[in-house]
Amino acid sequence: MAASPRLSPAPPAPAPSAALTAAPAPAHRRLHLVAVPTPGPPLEDARVPVRLLVPGRRTPRPAPPPGPRPRLDQPVRPAGEATDFGPAWTRRAELPDPQAAGQRLVTLTLEAFAGRRPIGQLQSLVSPALFLALSGRRRPRWCTEGTAPLLLGSVRVCEPVDGVAEISAVARRGGRAHAVAARLEGIDGRWRCTALQIG
Repeated sequence: MAASPRLSPAPPAPAPSAALTAAPAPAHRRLHLVAVPTPGPPLEDARVPVRLLVPGRRTPRPAPPPGPRPRLDQPVRPAGEATDFGPAWTRRAELPDPQAAGQRLVTLTLEAFAGRRPIGQLQSLVSPALFLALSGRRRPRWCTEGTAPLLLGSVRVCEPVDGVAEISAVARRGGRAHAVAARLEGIDGRWRCTALQIG
């Protein structure tokens, strides 16, 4: 009968090293809150301040971009030479409120067409060519006929370029509405109408 092999005893477990037993417990680090800005598109020009939109508050309209008026490409005249006596274009910053000027123009024009004032009172408000056209123009029937009062609604203003204002309004008479549109240009320091259309 074969003898069973002898099993050797397991080696003893190594004792813990002194370095592990002497190491102190790790210290807890304090957490710091770091605010991360919300990513956004880059500014076109960092020198221009950003305008904030406040709900319920109207922001002022920026000045209209400069247009082709007045012409600055004319040659500079010497000091002793006579200057041109024609009309001089005026920039928007030197002109009064175009809404008030447009409302006055439309009101006087409708009253002149209705026969309540002479047409000559429009001469200082319109260009010479437009005044000749208004003097010999056939007046709208709804202005000349009837006795109902003329009611003018609010005047809307659009300024496409510097020194030019386009106005529009709605006039009512006898329950009917009629559109009125005009073009104002800054000439010699004041608004002058160069085009007028009454529906």
